[in-house]
Amino acid sequence: MDLFDSAEISLDKTQEAKRRIDDLRFDIMRHNALYHTEDAPEISDAEYDLLVGELEKLEEEYPQFKSKNSPTQKAGAAPKRGFETCAHKVPMLSLSNAFSDEDMKEFVIRIQKFLGKDEFIPLYGELKIDGVSCALHYEGGKLVKALTRGDGKVGEVITENVMTISDIPKELPEGFPQDIEVRGEVYMRNDEFEELNASQTEKGSKVFANARNAAAGSLRQLDSKITSERPLKFFAYSVVDGRIHGFASHSKELDALDTAGFALPPEAELIEDEVALYKHYQRILTKREQIAFGIDGLVYKVDDLKLQVRLGFVAKAPRWAIARKFPAEQVTTVLKDIEIQVGRTGVLTPRAVLEPAKVGGVTVSHATLHNEDYVKDLDIRIGDTVFVERAGDVIPKVRSVVEAKRPDGTVPFEMPKECPVCGSHVVRPEGEAATRCINHLDCPAQVEAGILS
Repeated sequence: MDLFDSAEISLDKTQEAKRRIDDLRFDIMRHNALYHTEDAPEISDAEYDLLVGELEKLEEEYPQFKSKNSPTQKAGAAPKRGFETCAHKVPMLSLSNAFSDEDMKEFVIRIQKFLGKDEFIPLYGELKIDGVSCALHYEGGKLVKALTRGDGKVGEVITENVMTISDIPKELPEGFPQDIEVRGEVYMRNDEFEELNASQTEKGSKVFANARNAAAGSLRQLDSKITSERPLKFFAYSVVDGRIHGFASHSKELDALDTAGFALPPEAELIEDEVALYKHYQRILTKREQIAFGIDGLVYKVDDLKLQVRLGFVAKAPRWAIARKFPAEQVTTVLKDIEIQVGRTGVLTPRAVLEPAKVGGVTVSHATLHNEDYVKDLDIRIGDTVFVERAGDVIPKVRSVVEAKRPDGTVPFEMPKECPVCGSHVVRPEGEAATRCINHLDCPAQVEAGILS
């Protein structure tokens, strides 16, 4: 190969990288708008993180294509139409992600090098709530304004809606700074999210893919009466410019917020060495399913506020904090078929046959669809792109459908009129959700299931 051929190959590779960078930027900005502005995601958080990670890697490898307009340099997305907007006094940035122990080790080393220190810098570890970030502005001790993150620089004014959330203090106690900005996360408990989706299904209204989207859709209603009917809650996670208000550390400002009546996420811990850092992550990961609300990881912040100021920011994220992500519990994949299983008592259960996808560290190719009503209520069809969820050791289930990706020609699901195993007639008694094969004695599937049980 001569020099000309080598240069041509190098040029082709660079052009291909530029095309991929452009495609990734377009896709990520589109998904940002769907997630942050429309509350209608088409991919899971884990799939989104993969896209961003690929773009970051390409921009690092080809710095000539870096751009201040890249989604890697911005947080959130444009505010939703219909809402008044307001600029954040201090940008409301996102966090860099860590997906492994090695990523966390690199984070610790970067901090030490930047500060010129050899010893471990104490970190404050707390739950990463899967909710909607919100900034609360108090003046004279009274809550006067509430903003969403928006694009990080400008947020939506949602004051009336936030006033309906009972565990957000509307007035601050004496002794606590009276002119202050408190930031936190609006979220929904898992059990109350399930109840909301059941109610939405019953009314024929929108079913939410997850609790985060339910919280976002509820918080950003133009009619605050709708918001007041939704089970929203709030956890505080920081004070803006805490040092100005006399706080020396992140942990001290959280103690003060607790005293002032703000709810704080549980399981927080001051981390003073690398062993404790690893143990904290493993402990929370192990008990993740016992926590009453959605979390998608942990956040680690340098505890000393003076050091936070020294560390500063890069692009859209602070140097002094990082999000340690958990393995994904929800992904999107294609539903290739709906098969019917026959159980010991003759109950016919629809089961999704999926394009294999990794959920919670396990490759999943099937998911339960529960019963005929579940499939029809969500209007699940063969060929649909669906959100699949797997929590802990629970059987994977289809959570919702991405209707925007539905191919032409799909048809609604119909439960078979005959048993798919023995061909006998099936019945669904009035008032019951289960459809049953009536051939209890000779249906091979029922006989086999009875023996195995």
